Amino acid sequence: MRVLFVANPEKAHLLAMVPLAWALRTAGHEVRVASAPWFCPTITQAGLTAVPVGRDSDLWEQMQRAMPDWRYRPPYGLPAPYDVAEDSDKGNWTHLHDGYERIVREWHKPACFPMMTELVAFARSWRPDLVLWEPLAMAGPVAATASGAAHGRLLWSYDAFGRTRTAFLEQLAARPGEERSDPLGEWLGGYARKHGHDFDETMTTGQFTIDQLPVSLSPDDALPRLRMRFEPYGGPAVVPHWLWQQPDRPRVALTLGVSATEHADGYEISVQTVLDSLADLDIEIVATLPKTEQAKLARIPDNARLVEYVPLQALAPTCSAVIHHAGFGTFLTMARHPVPQLLLPWDFDGPVLARGAVRQGGSLAVRADRATADSVREGVLRLLHEPAFVDRAAALRDELAALPGPHDLVARLEQYAGRRRAAA
Repeated sequence: MRVLFVANPEKAHLLAMVPLAWALRTAGHEVRVASAPWFCPTITQAGLTAVPVGRDSDLWEQMQRAMPDWRYRPPYGLPAPYDVAEDSDKGNWTHLHDGYERIVREWHKPACFPMMTELVAFARSWRPDLVLWEPLAMAGPVAATASGAAHGRLLWSYDAFGRTRTAFLEQLAARPGEERSDPLGEWLGGYARKHGHDFDETMTTGQFTIDQLPVSLSPDDALPRLRMRFEPYGGPAVVPHWLWQQPDRPRVALTLGVSATEHADGYEISVQTVLDSLADLDIEIVATLPKTEQAKLARIPDNARLVEYVPLQALAPTCSAVIHHAGFGTFLTMARHPVPQLLLPWDFDGPVLARGAVRQGGSLAVRADRATADSVREGVLRLLHEPAFVDRAAALRDELAALPGPHDLVARLEQYAGRRRAAA
């Protein structure tokens, strides 16, 4: 079986795809990963075969040109129309339709256009049996349709995309015929017709969706979902000597992700405030901070260890609690061990993921721009001293462990591809 992964040139999106790509490769299937030319070294660094398509572009630069204030302050939560996943009261026609018009213009078109033509040409030449695409890489379903391949989405976040599409279709069905405008479908349909095919709804949400969140954090819905256990991959990693032994006192990790410093002007919360609030506690703080952020600190508490990077899958088993930005990969890596979590969400799916984590019971959450020294300190002390958080974190670990792993999904994906070939 030939399997083509399609990813926009964004590291966090690719990392969530790598374990399944490895599983397919080790099962004997031919795997290739298509993305922008400049991004190919990140793909090959993961031991995968890269296919450069289109011209070089940067997803964040495209968004920053469309939304000039993005660089200085990313918006809170999900943008419209995807914010309906956070607030169902926004599921009205005007909000959803106008949100799709804007998001297609400002996100999807700029991100997908540079890869579209060459990706379709490659897919028609290579003839994949299966195309797996991440939700923002909408050139993927166009290429799959043009080449006759089965295709599905592989999520790297809470599925705000699918939830929004379901809400939109409900509203669309209730509109009079002359008012049935579908900005996302019309855009994708234009590409489909260019390559000799009609638009169908699977181009928006895939013929199936691979969801790496358990049901407690992402309830089932009408979309066909394959649950898959999250397996952490963070790129090249070296385990330092100090991580070889368990700490002598409770270890609390502090990690706020790379997007805020790589693509914006810094974190929404002051690292200095967090460190100062915990300075007198009998704990060890391990803070992963780039040198640029470390240089901003006026003081470093005696109980803090600052490192630029440490593999989270090695750090997590040694931790009693963690403070982080509610990033998808960080959350699930820590949940596997299991570690009670203090979430400080700000952008994209962080707030909705944090809300679900709090409901599950193993986490606390404070909106990043409202977090104070007192609220962080109180949250950490509760996570360390209230047994209920450890119990619920263990329950989440068990729920994750019960999900099929990437290797277990291979047979299901072979079936999808086989049915597509038989129907062709």
